[in-house]
Amino acid sequence: MYHTESWKNKIIIYISILWPIMVTQLSLIAMNLVDTMMSGRVSTNDLAGVAIGSSLWVPVYVGTVGILLAITPMVSQLVGRGQYKNIHYTVTQALYLAVIISILVICAGRILADPILAFMELDSEVHRIAFQYLIGLSIGIIPLFVSNVLRNFFDGQGFTKITMMITVLAVPFNVLLNYGFIFGNFGLPALGGVGAGYATGFTYWIILLLSIMITLSLPKVKHYKILKQWVKPSWKAWKEQLAIGVPIGLSIFFETSIFSTVTLLIGIMFTSVTIGANQVVLNFTSFLFMIPLSISMALTIVVGYSIGGDKLQYAKQYTIIGVTGGLAFSALSATLLFFFRESIATLYTEDPEVIALAGQLFKIAIIFQLSDAAQAGLQGALRGYKDVKVTFYIAFVSYWIIGIPVGYVLAAFTELGPFGLWIGITMGLTFAAICFFIRLRMIQKRHQ
Repeated sequence: MYHTESWKNKIIIYISILWPIMVTQLSLIAMNLVDTMMSGRVSTNDLAGVAIGSSLWVPVYVGTVGILLAITPMVSQLVGRGQYKNIHYTVTQALYLAVIISILVICAGRILADPILAFMELDSEVHRIAFQYLIGLSIGIIPLFVSNVLRNFFDGQGFTKITMMITVLAVPFNVLLNYGFIFGNFGLPALGGVGAGYATGFTYWIILLLSIMITLSLPKVKHYKILKQWVKPSWKAWKEQLAIGVPIGLSIFFETSIFSTVTLLIGIMFTSVTIGANQVVLNFTSFLFMIPLSISMALTIVVGYSIGGDKLQYAKQYTIIGVTGGLAFSALSATLLFFFRESIATLYTEDPEVIALAGQLFKIAIIFQLSDAAQAGLQGALRGYKDVKVTFYIAFVSYWIIGIPVGYVLAAFTELGPFGLWIGITMGLTFAAICFFIRLRMIQKRHQ
């Protein structure tokens, strides 16, 4: 990365950082896409079981990984200031923290997963598939968290192509492992939807091994001696990272958990057909959201780099580039989604009831595309400023005081049914986008 006054050069720099992140995020969500599509080809119960299992895992995953996302703005600001010697210490402390967090997540999952599923009073087969899916996936939690620290180390310096290369190489392994564990190919047991969990868990190990190989061998990163020279664990360093990371993680958790909560409420309130249709819509819109999310992550890097170099006007210009780009993409994707919604549903299932209901739910999902893109981009810019605490409060109020309660009331006490839940989260996302914009303007004025 380098500082430039030209808008044209800023766009070039931003795109050079953005497109590898975009490929990476699409590749990561493609793994979940494959899990869901292949499971749906086994049976509706397998589709529902993976849907429930994923809905429990995803908010935990993104929330805890969000804590480690603090490394990205920390590293990018160190690079912007030219303080390269401090990067090794920061990243090494984050590796310690990642292992501790992952162990806590595994222990909590072992204790809480089965009781939560029992509380939902699911069909016994759906319950079994969801629980065993989570067991299989848990074998990859530690490598997943550790590899995310290394990813943030790469990305914070603008080396987003490294992460892209690692993820793209891992995706074919995930597809083959799914094909083996779900359908019983390559001499592996046919586990149905449960197999998708084991396939994903083993894929996380592959990602970690590739990340370690590159960290130790690639000239532009190996000189930091990450994983070669270890420093003493420091609670002070962990506290600094957690002060930034916990609000980020909670903000992301509050957002993603509303979608998981919708899935869980649908599981309690409606039939397996509705669960399956909801999962189709949620899975595909999550795939589309990877573009605005990538834009948000790239904004954190370039804004953080600009702030570290005391280039406040550059940070504002990068924000304009990123947020408007995200809105433009979402407008296009919403249009395409409207015309091809039922065709998309047929990629997941052959059940005509699921396809018909998914086509109707897609109409509601189209509406929140723009709000979701706007709030994601604005949050990414705020993280670049390391402004995370107020963002956390805004996220909580938007998603859990407005989004879920309104959605539940509409679903439970009106004829809207599952549509009411999606209307509620759309309202929450819109409120969040407005508040993040106001907060960003305040931060920009304060820095100036």
